[in-house]
Amino acid sequence: MSPKDPSNIVDPSKAKSGGVTGGVPASGAADIAAFLKTAAAVGRPKVAGERGRLIFALDATMSRQPMWDMACGIQGQMFTEAAKVGSLDIQLVFFRGVGECRASGWVAEAERLAALMQKIHCVGGQTQIGRVLSHAAEEASDKRIHALVYVGDAMEESLDDLCGKAGRLALANVPVFLFQEGGDPVAEQAYREIARITRGAYARFDPGAAAQLAELLRAVAIFASGGRAALTDASAKGARGAQLLLGQMK
Repeated sequence: MSPKDPSNIVDPSKAKSGGVTGGVPASGAADIAAFLKTAAAVGRPKVAGERGRLIFALDATMSRQPMWDMACGIQGQMFTEAAKVGSLDIQLVFFRGVGECRASGWVAEAERLAALMQKIHCVGGQTQIGRVLSHAAEEASDKRIHALVYVGDAMEESLDDLCGKAGRLALANVPVFLFQEGGDPVAEQAYREIARITRGAYARFDPGAAAQLAELLRAVAIFASGGRAALTDASAKGARGAQLLLGQMK
């Protein structure tokens, strides 16, 4: 996943020896509270002039092709918004099929991200959100990750396992922003809990509603590139996506 070769999309579990194998177990409210207390102690604001680093993760299972095409068409707005307050590098992560989860290198231009996304087609399979969270924690162990965005519509994994992996991201001060297409209640419960643990945010958008998703992605890009201060400023100027995210971030 060398930044010099962003087109090299690889399996994140094989990118480094050992990979991310665990996560702290989240067996109860006391464990989660301990995660959040520790994360608050080690958390740090965005440094002025620091390039924002955002992981953009999507469910690429078969039912998601329309959403994938929509995301491909609007992803450039993240770079546009980021340029107003700072700079942004994005890494694409996706899963599909049976056990396939891949990550690109880091890119700094909308055209390069779009080119990567256009090469990928959705394939039937179950969700692999846990692998996305583990990969983000591994990336954050090398260099700071300012935000993880996940867009999907389902959750077919152990919620306890996902909470454990979310706890690792909380300790690394990586907020997760989960945007759900549709209204599956199982997915909503999981997405909300991951957002709560990592001090990120959850939002639901209507199927096929590109404008709604674009608002949310722009807001996260502002946060990743300019920090909470930039997001607060955008909210004060009436940006609905920023207002929604700030209302949940603690």
